[in-house]
Amino acid sequence: MPDRSQLWFEPLIWMDFRLAVIFTVLIPLILLIWAFAQKTDVLQTLLIIYWRVASLLAITVYLGIAAQPITFVTSLIAQILMPLSLWFWVDLNEEIADLPDRPLKLGFVAWRWAVTFYSTLSAIAIVPFVSCAFGNAKADSCQAWFQPSWLYYQFFHSNSKPEFLGFLGGLGLVIYALCLGYFLIVRLGKQGRSALAGDE
Repeated sequence: MPDRSQLWFEPLIWMDFRLAVIFTVLIPLILLIWAFAQKTDVLQTLLIIYWRVASLLAITVYLGIAAQPITFVTSLIAQILMPLSLWFWVDLNEEIADLPDRPLKLGFVAWRWAVTFYSTLSAIAIVPFVSCAFGNAKADSCQAWFQPSWLYYQFFHSNSKPEFLGFLGGLGLVIYALCLGYFLIVRLGKQGRSALAGDE
């Protein structure tokens, strides 16, 4: 991590990182385990869709370890796609509305609204820095956004080279883009906003 003076907004970056861990990782993981334990198929399906979409956040972390400028673009896209994946499906939304008002449903609905609110604020916060992907990403104001990725690197990959981890992130991004492109071009045209149409 480069040695530099702290910028005024860095505490907000770290707060965003902590909220991301809570709202985009820990809570949906608990809800997924809970949904499997309760055998609630509709929530299982929607949460699995969410995790597929949210994998872009993990890719973003690995790109950030190597300080790749595209990190700013993938971060913004992830914050847009995550809540979209939770509200997009008409058939799943109808099934969730019909579920009895039990703790699992109430917890899921509360989390869905919370992660939507969080993702909206996080997307708004990153927008002014998207220019870092197309300009001087080495500026202190841009480098500050890589700090959470570097902390993750120190905890889990300190024996690996950042460049290699960045390569893995880039490879993951290519695969993610291909899967997203297939969905938009092929599956969306066939099934529309029905998540289960392709399985029928």
